[in-house]
Amino acid sequence: MKKILYLFLITFLQSGIAKAQDYVQQIEKHREHYRAEFLTSSNSPLKKEDLAYLRFYEPDSTYVVHATFERTTESVPFEMPTYSGKKKNYVKYGLLTCAINEKKQSLGVYRSLDLAALPQDINYLFIPFKDNTSGKETYGGGRYLDVKTTDVKDGMLMLDFNKAYNPYCAYSSGYNCPIPPKENVLDVAIKAGEMNYAKDN
Repeated sequence: MKKILYLFLITFLQSGIAKAQDYVQQIEKHREHYRAEFLTSSNSPLKKEDLAYLRFYEPDSTYVVHATFERTTESVPFEMPTYSGKKKNYVKYGLLTCAINEKKQSLGVYRSLDLAALPQDINYLFIPFKDNTSGKETYGGGRYLDVKTTDVKDGMLMLDFNKAYNPYCAYSSGYNCPIPPKENVLDVAIKAGEMNYAKDN
């Protein structure tokens, strides 16, 4: 009996280790794609030699959060301010509620009216946020998450903060980066995703 329990425990631990390794590889692959996009984007603020200065927290699956999604009905368009002073047109698409580090948090989810007019981006949703790392370990202007309308399933949406990224304003001036609304300022430290850019700009 003890031998069976021992073998079960070993199998369970090996399975957990394999899943953790798979997740790390998944995030590393995501980050490789993220870096590569800087070299193909026509308005990219970074060149190939700048990519070495991108920094990230170690992949951490505890920051993969299952959030309850509530669709915002009768939402009206509004202008979201940017750090350049220009405003962009958005509509609030819904509200997420979840627990992060055992603290209940909420996040507004927004839809860009400009992108919604493009067939390839019609499902694009935008989550700008700040947290207790902002201005310290991460960019002071906040970070962003991208999700799709199709990611919402049965009133739930999975958020992976390991995929949180910096706006272009973190690397250079002259970009129209949306300022996270007050409702998206989290009272918790999100030690996942992209960190401060390591090169002076």
